Amino acid sequence: MAAPSVPPVLFLAHGAPTLALDPGTWGAALADLGRTLPALQGVLLCSAHWETPGGFRLGASPSPATIHDFSGFPEALEALAYPAPGSPELAGRAAGLLAAAGFDASLDARRGLDHGVWVPLMHLLPEARIPVVSLSLPRPRDPATLWAAGRALAPLREAGVLILGSGGLVHNLAHLDWTGAAGPSPWAQAFEGWLLERLASPDPGRAMAWREAPGADLAVPTSEHLDPLWIVLGAAGRGAPTTLHAGWQLGNLSLRCLGFGDRPPG
Repeated sequence: MAAPSVPPVLFLAHGAPTLALDPGTWGAALADLGRTLPALQGVLLCSAHWETPGGFRLGASPSPATIHDFSGFPEALEALAYPAPGSPELAGRAAGLLAAAGFDASLDARRGLDHGVWVPLMHLLPEARIPVVSLSLPRPRDPATLWAAGRALAPLREAGVLILGSGGLVHNLAHLDWTGAAGPSPWAQAFEGWLLERLASPDPGRAMAWREAPGADLAVPTSEHLDPLWIVLGAAGRGAPTTLHAGWQLGNLSLRCLGFGDRPPG
């Protein structure tokens, strides 16, 4: 049997949950991308909305529930579901790779799919047939640790697993324009531009020093939405990212989505 094609590695901004109902050009870009992906055996997705103390956790439910982990949004969002199967086998293999690299990694048989998982996937893979495994962000953590974990997980790509991070390059709920009338602030644009320039460098450490960037305190007041990027970067190998979609929601919420297409690191 021929080996499966190696999928890219993706960092997708998931924006506000309302993108599930009104996806606009962001959703169209993800739908277009989904149609170009090779045949997938599974999805391993690290979402900003699952943090665990002490180590990594892998969602190992065979039928993960759709988690509606938000409030104050239209009731129609509560009716949405993304009924993708899980894969205890993939979760176990991922946990084994992390453990072999020296990380604390365990399985959670009850974890469902939070909105950082299902909002982008319902546009990227709308048929919900590919098994999905969630990967948590450990506490404490730093970019170098997450990069190393991504590198440990990279062999999954050779088995046709799509490794995906879901968050946002700029995410500060205190500085959103809920009317949608304003464009991004200079600090938001400056931070995103700084980060993109350094992501194009073959040295991942340049981007991981993001706290030195202009506007960092406002763009990333807490790091959980940026941190899935470092796992993606570790799994991707060398090579500059491709912008799959660029835009802003609610003023300063970045919707930039990035793809990395290099072979897995050896």
